Amino acid sequence: MSETKSQKYIPHKFPSHKTIQNHFNKRDKAMAKIIKQVGPIQLRQNKKYFFVLCRSIISQQISVKAADAIMSRFMKLFLNQNPTPQRVHETPDSKIREAGLSKQKVAYMKDLSEKFLNKSINPRKFQFMKNEEVIENLTQVYGVGRWTAEMFLIFSLGRPDIFPVGDLGVRIAIQKIYKLETQPSAKDLKPYGEKWTPFETVGTWYCWRSLNPKIVAY
Repeated sequence: MSETKSQKYIPHKFPSHKTIQNHFNKRDKAMAKIIKQVGPIQLRQNKKYFFVLCRSIISQQISVKAADAIMSRFMKLFLNQNPTPQRVHETPDSKIREAGLSKQKVAYMKDLSEKFLNKSINPRKFQFMKNEEVIENLTQVYGVGRWTAEMFLIFSLGRPDIFPVGDLGVRIAIQKIYKLETQPSAKDLKPYGEKWTPFETVGTWYCWRSLNPKIVAY
């Protein structure tokens, strides 16, 4: 990236709970009801970028419970210290597999560590990058798709305008909240994102809470 500090990308910030509630009261009554029931958004950013991406890879296509169990064993490989690109790179594949990761996910993890080490991914540049630029940068990693990159934008960078239309939980929640006969496709979700803008992340977070009161963190 060629941006200087003066060109730092500054996304919208999360407003107060009152502002959020008023926004959805005007734009989406059904979601406003969920927000009132659940209470203020509790979305904590995690600036341990490599850690967040490791957890995202582990969480791909498995339940939250299974991901938590694997993550616990994965952390023990590093004596419960945060995994770093160097530590993961130096850990034998067989050891990582013992934590419960598939051969494929081990390959993802190794490629991620290599790209952090060779600066193909440089966390210091994220603050200068727009959402799509971050997604483009992260999806060069083997096994990191758009969904994983969007989770990173939400949970690590704290971007308020992310709408992961490929997320199964979001689709299930929208079908339930809006009493749809069938599960909506990514294209079907577009009108909901338009109603929530510029706080699509807020609507997404409350979709998850409508299905499970447990607050997911990365």
